[in-house]
Amino acid sequence: MKIDVAKQRILLLKDQVTLSVAEKKAWEKKSNAFDALSKVTGFFSRPKDEDFELTYSEHRYQPFWHVAANAKYVYDRNATYQVSVGGQEVKSVTVLGTDYQETNGHIHMPVTEHCTQEEHEVVYIDGVNGKNLVELAEYVKKPADEVKGKIENMVAKGSILVPPQARVSAIMRDALAKMIKGIQADTILEEHVEVSAVDLYYRPVYAFQFHWKSKGKDAIVEIDGVTGNVTSGSRIFREYLGKVLDTDFLFDIGADAAGIFIPGGSIAVKAARKYIVSKK
Repeated sequence: MKIDVAKQRILLLKDQVTLSVAEKKAWEKKSNAFDALSKVTGFFSRPKDEDFELTYSEHRYQPFWHVAANAKYVYDRNATYQVSVGGQEVKSVTVLGTDYQETNGHIHMPVTEHCTQEEHEVVYIDGVNGKNLVELAEYVKKPADEVKGKIENMVAKGSILVPPQARVSAIMRDALAKMIKGIQADTILEEHVEVSAVDLYYRPVYAFQFHWKSKGKDAIVEIDGVTGNVTSGSRIFREYLGKVLDTDFLFDIGADAAGIFIPGGSIAVKAARKYIVSKK
């Protein structure tokens, strides 16, 4: 079996939006962040700018995993083909010097099938909530810098680096599980597993927390630092301000990693071991 595991990388997506532009966008969309409350209030009176105040802002880098894997199996298997004869009058058929007797309008021929089976899996896992989000694929096409040393040295002072909660070991396990299927083979000629991408991306996000003074409510507006898209946020990440990321920990799937891959799946186990060796 041949197993190839790509170099593990951390990639930092570049800001395409400045702080001033982000803050302006957030201020313009602040009432939308309060959603239902602003809609109800709007029936009676449109809230004024002085009703709001900016109470907190942050520039953070939010993680997501890009993992891609491929598997190829080449094998032979024995089978019996049922072939219809040319008519009721046919009682036997000779193929390459071998006679086959007709049974219920068919002959049954032993054959060897030469098979090639390929499996592919690509996932984009949000590092915070662990969900596979296809829309994250668009970020992989954007300009990014590979982190060679300490990631803290590549971001602006005061920026927050959010550690991923989703572990790459579980992501690789799930990706390989989808590719490893039962193969009915008499002779396996080739087994090849390639994990072609094990990348941790960090994308920039601006978050602004506003307080609606007359209503006593708070809401968050987020500006995507790459696309400029404006959305309502659910939380801030102030607790990670000033924290240092252990890049080795991000990719360390541990000495027991092979055990958490698919039980009984030899390819998955060997891929896990290959991954561990590549980290030493």
